[in-house]
Amino acid sequence: MTFTPSLFLRRVLLLDAVATFATGLLLLGGMNLLQSWLNLPALLTTYAGAFCVVWAVLVAFAFTRKQLTRGFVLAIVIGNALWALGSLALLVSGYITPTVLGYAFVIAQAIVVGVFAELQYVGLNRSATQNARA
Repeated sequence: MTFTPSLFLRRVLLLDAVATFATGLLLLGGMNLLQSWLNLPALLTTYAGAFCVVWAVLVAFAFTRKQLTRGFVLAIVIGNALWALGSLALLVSGYITPTVLGYAFVIAQAIVVGVFAELQYVGLNRSATQNARA
């Protein structure tokens, strides 16, 4: 079953797509600079950057749809939540040894992605309420 996304949800999806795409390009294009400042492995930033670009395209696709399914939006919410939790888990795993700036970068992006997940969930519920009234 499809629904018409609320303006709030559409804006959050757009903001997520733009921010994620920019982060992906930063991770891909600024690998050498990021390595020295953040002490994050180049392979990690390359794969993360590539994933971010693909994820941004998926989220942008959702933004362009006049109708969405609840499952599709929930998949985006869950994907963002897992990314945020995975980022924090990576820090405590001991697999990487970032600088203080590296810790700040990973924590900040995890918080932003977690906020996107929450706002998208709120937007999904607002859309459901809005569609129920229509």
